[in-house]
Amino acid sequence: MNEEINFYRNAKKTRSLLLYASAISILVAIMLLYGIGTFDGVFKIKLSIASGAILLIMLVLIFKMLASIKDKSSLIQIDSNGFSGRTTPVAKAFGRIEWQDVTDVQLQKVGGDTLVAVTTDNVDKYDGRVSKFLWKMAYDEQNLKLNIMYSASEIEIDADELYKLFLKYWKK
Repeated sequence: MNEEINFYRNAKKTRSLLLYASAISILVAIMLLYGIGTFDGVFKIKLSIASGAILLIMLVLIFKMLASIKDKSSLIQIDSNGFSGRTTPVAKAFGRIEWQDVTDVQLQKVGGDTLVAVTTDNVDKYDGRVSKFLWKMAYDEQNLKLNIMYSASEIEIDADELYKLFLKYWKK
């Protein structure tokens, strides 16, 4: 089992995600227009600020996704020694993880997506790879372990298949 498995962007899934994100952005833009008083002439400051911030974040994410859609490199790479992925910001920042450091692999439902959560030991080995913000997202202080999530929302297979593949390589 020395072969390397690469998962690439699934254009259909990516278009679907872009469509959902665009629809949500349009709804948030309508909320912003309502908040600034376009429809009734009453300025609603809290709604305007909240919807403006959400719209700005959504637009940045949409443009980043549009910029990365031309990228033909693999989003997840798995081999007998380790794995790496670029499907979530934390996974992208940590880079390659070795199987010998993995202590658990689980499926976790987060929002509308099912993620493959990989728990790693040997925290000192991966310290310094990421910013403090991303470190706090991944580091479980109670158990002294890292939890790194991988999404199957943009790749060729679904989360259950990705989970089974992670388990298969981890057990070897």
